[in-house]
Amino acid sequence: MSERRKNGLYAGISEELSALMRTGWADTERHDLQPDEQAPYAADRRAALSARFPGERLVIPSGNLKTRSNDDTYPFRPYSGYVHMTGDQARDGALVLEPRAGGGHDAYCYQLPRDSRDDDEFWSGYHAELWMGRRRSLAESARVLGLACRDVRTAAEDLASSSTSSGVPTRIVRGIDPALEAAVSTDEERDADLEQALSDLRVIKDEWEIKEMRGAVDSTVRGFTDVVGELSTAVASSERWIEGTFYRRARLEGNHVGYGSICAAGEHATIMHWTDNDGPVRPGDLLLLDAGVESRTLYTADVTRTLPINGTFTPVQRKVYDAVYEAQEAGFAAVKPGAAYRDFHEASQRHLATRLVEWGFIEGPADRAYELGLQRRFTMAGTGHMLGLDVHDCAQARNEEYVDGPLQPGMILTVEPGLYFQPDDLTVPEEWRGIGVRIEDDLLVTDAGHENLSAGLPRSAEDVEAWMGRVAG
Repeated sequence: MSERRKNGLYAGISEELSALMRTGWADTERHDLQPDEQAPYAADRRAALSARFPGERLVIPSGNLKTRSNDDTYPFRPYSGYVHMTGDQARDGALVLEPRAGGGHDAYCYQLPRDSRDDDEFWSGYHAELWMGRRRSLAESARVLGLACRDVRTAAEDLASSSTSSGVPTRIVRGIDPALEAAVSTDEERDADLEQALSDLRVIKDEWEIKEMRGAVDSTVRGFTDVVGELSTAVASSERWIEGTFYRRARLEGNHVGYGSICAAGEHATIMHWTDNDGPVRPGDLLLLDAGVESRTLYTADVTRTLPINGTFTPVQRKVYDAVYEAQEAGFAAVKPGAAYRDFHEASQRHLATRLVEWGFIEGPADRAYELGLQRRFTMAGTGHMLGLDVHDCAQARNEEYVDGPLQPGMILTVEPGLYFQPDDLTVPEEWRGIGVRIEDDLLVTDAGHENLSAGLPRSAEDVEAWMGRVAG
């Protein structure tokens, strides 16, 4: 039955209109589709997940549309664990790994099939295909994903029935699809182990993921270049012009931005997550731009540059910038296989603590200041994080796989030291107040050390000024 909109202009659907709408449609089934490039990699990931949970049913939903208001929804973005295990981006889906008697799992994917042309739903429902665009048929999805596909409209009933009749223990990722969650009887702690495993399996990227990350970073480099080329227009407008300029590149070459862009000019640069982006852009101030393109396969870059809006750092700005650059260099040197994950953070923070002691802003000696964390008044955050399908990727991974573990080839992480002198901080000289500097790059751990994926953007103060001069003309 089609959904009737309150205050809609049509009172109903006549039998004649219904009959007219059900006839005269061409067969658009696609028989030329090939398996997605990611399909064999996703199959390997499912095999690794299967090995962690022998004899258990695993349910990984993709998620549902979220209502913004009335029949308008927010843009849909599937759960990253589902994307990683399937390569799929469909809404209202779910991956199920069903244990086999002889070991291992059979994998199948619940999908929302195409709307039938035999009723009025395909053209009159809130989320009908004629309103929102064509979906793949189940057969098409099976070819693309390399997975058997079933109708998601029976998923809750199927899972409820199999959970009670088979006696097979079930785990589901919670908080993604309430209807599927309600259909199964699971244990919250055991479910958390499944989500943790999905994060663990993203810690080391495979070759396909590394390729996608390179593409996202390369697009991000072009987006930063776009912004520099339009800084004069931004000066006459606001931070919103900068946000829109980068967003245009993200939509042109990718799916979206990977997170809310931080386009922080002047004292807004001292706000770690400034995303209002509605302030003025003034010559003589700094612009802290923290932004990343999300690829069409949903892998995101995360890069920051702090730029003098008029193209040249003032002496105080340069002093702060150089300190952050040197701290990032120290962090880079610590990124290599076998090193502790925390090493790059500690190397960067120790350098910043030393500079803050030298400037007289915190009490030394520097080692003592670092051990007490005194530099955190001006550094605020940690020096980096994992990167991939999420901007803060692998967030639920076990500590021993992440912050307490060693760096391994295939990991991708950010190194992003910063210094932030708040505009109301009376402990620093007035000319330092309102200055915020962060430099962030995306590093791939390699067998030999690391590769800076975002090396296409200049980092040193001299190189930044020269680059801005060339791009801005």
